[in-house]
Amino acid sequence: MSANQQSLVSLIKYHNDIMKTQLEWGTLKNYGTTQKYITMFLDKHLRTSDVFLSQLNYKFLVDFEMFLKAHQPTDHQKPCGQNTAMKHIERFRKMINMAIKYEWLEKDPFQKFKASFKKTSRESLTMVELTRIEEKVFTIPKLQQVKDLFIFSCYTGLAYADVMKLKPSDVILGMDGKAWITTSRKKTDMPVRIPLLGKANEIIKTYKNHPAVLAAESLLPNISNQKLNSYLKEIADLCGVQKNLTFHLARHTFATTITLTNGVPIETVSKLLGHSGIRTTQIYAKVIEKKVSDDMEVLRQKIEGVSLNITQTQTGS
Repeated sequence: MSANQQSLVSLIKYHNDIMKTQLEWGTLKNYGTTQKYITMFLDKHLRTSDVFLSQLNYKFLVDFEMFLKAHQPTDHQKPCGQNTAMKHIERFRKMINMAIKYEWLEKDPFQKFKASFKKTSRESLTMVELTRIEEKVFTIPKLQQVKDLFIFSCYTGLAYADVMKLKPSDVILGMDGKAWITTSRKKTDMPVRIPLLGKANEIIKTYKNHPAVLAAESLLPNISNQKLNSYLKEIADLCGVQKNLTFHLARHTFATTITLTNGVPIETVSKLLGHSGIRTTQIYAKVIEKKVSDDMEVLRQKIEGVSLNITQTQTGS
């Protein structure tokens, strides 16, 4: 097949086949999702199943971006936000770069296209907010279960999907003679070994003989992510926490409030979170630096305010 007859679908298939041996499982999964969206875009927007690479241009990319942001999934997934859409665009760009290297494309359709990421902050709970939730006892069993699952994640750093797949056999005796969790991240398939802090261990003991846990042969109660986040909003209201309480906020809280703030080295935190590299973990370290900066600015203003008052008093006397 000549270069100008190469199609987009054949490029995607070729790229993903080549990358099977080079990329992590989680990254391959993400490319699969991008492929799904491109296929849907071709079908719903262009009313076709494929296009020649030579047909790709700036308008194609802009239309694809708009499609990603406007598409309403029929399953439980949320519509693509700005940054999620940009990640799909970036993966698409890497495929196009491969086509250019193979000389299947003469002109780069991305030449004038600029990816626009929205700045986000990794919000987490303060120790005061976390303690407020910990100390709250709920008489409604489901609320108590959701609270316990959330606190468990705050003290282990495990994401929702990883907590839900835990089995009793995942709790082992570590080299230090204490309980550890050994599992792998569902998102990336990266192995994770986490020494259990006391509060997380107590929650495991609480549900050891729970009927639902025994029936499911799981370590903790299983609740859908949608219901869990819905209950967390109720818990936030009842505990007077103003932040948008989601299960993923617990993972951020572990990274910042529980570990980094208490002097755990960033390399160790990276391992505990199951990150493939330290660069991802450094985002949390920047959050800590920002908090330190903000706190010092408040202190600076207080000190300067006191100095100003003293000067004014002395001048007036």
